[in-house]
Amino acid sequence: MPIVREALGLVAYHAGNWSEALSELRAVRRMTRSDDHIAIIADAERALGRPERALDLAKEADKTSLSKAVQVELAIVAAGARRDLGQLDAAVVSLQGDDLKAGKRDPWSARLFYAYADNLVAAGRQDEAVQWFLNAADADADDETDAAERAAELANAEKPTDE
Repeated sequence: MPIVREALGLVAYHAGNWSEALSELRAVRRMTRSDDHIAIIADAERALGRPERALDLAKEADKTSLSKAVQVELAIVAAGARRDLGQLDAAVVSLQGDDLKAGKRDPWSARLFYAYADNLVAAGRQDEAVQWFLNAADADADDETDAAERAAELANAEKPTDE
């Protein structure tokens, strides 16, 4: 039964049991011929130290059949995989697009803005990162991220001390 395996896979993922999550969610993918959990599968590959596999999954997924939320989540995971591989500029560029507009308020906007800011930090672009963490905080109506805190930490880190 795909629904049971899906539940087991999602519980395993949230518990950090990456191998079990992969096993269950791959089975669901085969049984249902659906890529609804492709971003979670790719993220589990990353967690197991296999960013190349995560990127392969992102490339092979039929983006036209994915919901917008899954497309965005997969882009976030792929950017993280690029960062894992040391491709910092590619990670930043890969998140740029129509959804990365400061005024957007889609359900995924806060996570996308946060991921973009986080990748900007990794690429050494602190000033831009502060602004995108602030954008993420503005878009985060449910307080799911620590974007405001990250913006404040970065802004304070940039100020010279009077010593």
